[in-house]
Amino acid sequence: MNFSHFKFLMILLCLSNFIKAQLSDNHYFIYSVKEQKTIDIKTLIADMKSIDVLFFGEEHNDSVAHYLESEIFKTLHSNYPNTALSMEMFDRDVQPIMNEYLKDYIKEKHFKKDARVWNNYRDYRPMVEYAKTNKLDVICANAAGRYSNLVGRKGQKALLELPLESKKYFAPLPYDTASGGYFNKLMGLTGHSASSKTDTAQKKAMPAMMGGFNLIMAQSLWDATMAYSITEYQKTKKNAKIFHVNGRFHSDEYFAVVTQLKKYNPKTTYLTISCGSEDNFPNINWEELKNLGDYIIITDPKVPKTYNE
Repeated sequence: MNFSHFKFLMILLCLSNFIKAQLSDNHYFIYSVKEQKTIDIKTLIADMKSIDVLFFGEEHNDSVAHYLESEIFKTLHSNYPNTALSMEMFDRDVQPIMNEYLKDYIKEKHFKKDARVWNNYRDYRPMVEYAKTNKLDVICANAAGRYSNLVGRKGQKALLELPLESKKYFAPLPYDTASGGYFNKLMGLTGHSASSKTDTAQKKAMPAMMGGFNLIMAQSLWDATMAYSITEYQKTKKNAKIFHVNGRFHSDEYFAVVTQLKKYNPKTTYLTISCGSEDNFPNINWEELKNLGDYIIITDPKVPKTYNE
């Protein structure tokens, strides 16, 4: 083992020990927009009684967020035994591999390799292992990067030309793409000015291009596919509670995956969590954040991140 590898392992060990030994309620606040007050996890989960899907929008390197995701998932399951985990972090084409691992047919090292886990899989592993131990389903919800890259370069027409087998791994075509506030938000990422036009599969609109790559088309494929994956699972498990984890950009302000989910299944009930850190923690202006979701979680920026962006 070289020194750099040893140093990296020591950092992980120190972070793990910090989370286990020092993380407390003082490192985050959960705010209910409806109640206009801070609440605890049990109160949040009690609100799920008549709700189908709970979205957790995270910042991918927020160690407090990952701790809370695991705690919320466990608490949701303890209150509602028919609970499933849905994840942006896994693509639809690796669902068989996930299923094989959950049923203990394959070793973890093969699962991690063949399922193309993210570099920070250690952050999500506790939830997957909890699902495995408790025989809960994990939905591999996302579209693979090769498909978002293809549609970003050549549009939905290119996806139509793929073999039928390939089309099982992303949302049905044509899929709706970003419009309204979400379209404007994505345009902001490209350095373009926002347009009053919308970009949907049915209406021609101004693309958000980045060096010839259409970000609107690519991002919307991820959003639509995650929503479609949730909807398809609901058809097989009608009474399930689904805990869906994604980057907060995919669910903040009820945009993206949330909007797509309403299109696929208007009867689905849902609540959203927007989680991130704020430099002014613990002095938080909740009024400025209330449009982000049903619950706002602000984490302590002083807690070490799981990796540096």
